Amino acid sequence: MKHAFQWVRSILFVTQIYIMMPVIGLAFAPIALFTRKGAYGACKTYSRWVFWTAKWMVGLRVEVRGTPPDYEAMVAAKHQSFLDIMMIFTAIPAGKFIMKREILWTPVIGQYAYRLECVPVVRNKRGAAIEKMLEEVEAGRKHPGQLIIYSQGTRLAPGVKAPYKIGTGLLYEQMQQPCVPVATNVGVFWPRTGIFRKPGLAVVEFLDPIPPGKPREEFMEELERVIEDASDRLLEEAKQYT
Repeated sequence: MKHAFQWVRSILFVTQIYIMMPVIGLAFAPIALFTRKGAYGACKTYSRWVFWTAKWMVGLRVEVRGTPPDYEAMVAAKHQSFLDIMMIFTAIPAGKFIMKREILWTPVIGQYAYRLECVPVVRNKRGAAIEKMLEEVEAGRKHPGQLIIYSQGTRLAPGVKAPYKIGTGLLYEQMQQPCVPVATNVGVFWPRTGIFRKPGLAVVEFLDPIPPGKPREEFMEELERVIEDASDRLLEEAKQYT
């Protein structure tokens, strides 16, 4: 009975967050069309709405640990579901994502992604995607902020291992900025697919920044090690709720 009730709560929660996405997006549209600040305000308002309703509708709380960067930096994160996107974005002042080009065609989300200067890439054309990504990132420096990249290139279930893509290393070399690794366990409670949401504490943790100037291979090895170790630790912590 308890499991069935959680299913009902999950369905209601997911339904209302998809309804509220265009509602909030359209409400902020007059401001967002003319100012990037308005676009950030809309996206962060929506994220906070999701966090608030998740707490009382499905019993899912969120927590950001560590020190999010308030300076120009690359943020290289573990990606497990839509929830870590919202948590990272809300925690930093001026984030923009490297994302699939198809997202630009999504109603409301695509328009806001364009306004925030997110960097679209074509994932099935790896070499061209990396080259284009580097060009777009360089061109986007006219608006300083935090560039967010998911180093494994896709959402993965908690505990699943996958290689870290070379694009992160190339960006690290080009940008000559600190890289802030981010670990998470959100996929335990908000999976990458499906609508069932589990109660508990979803965590995104900003780890110690990696300074610029390291050799690419050394940087990639350190990045993978610190993110995977911290994510495994958070996964163990999450087991108390399952």
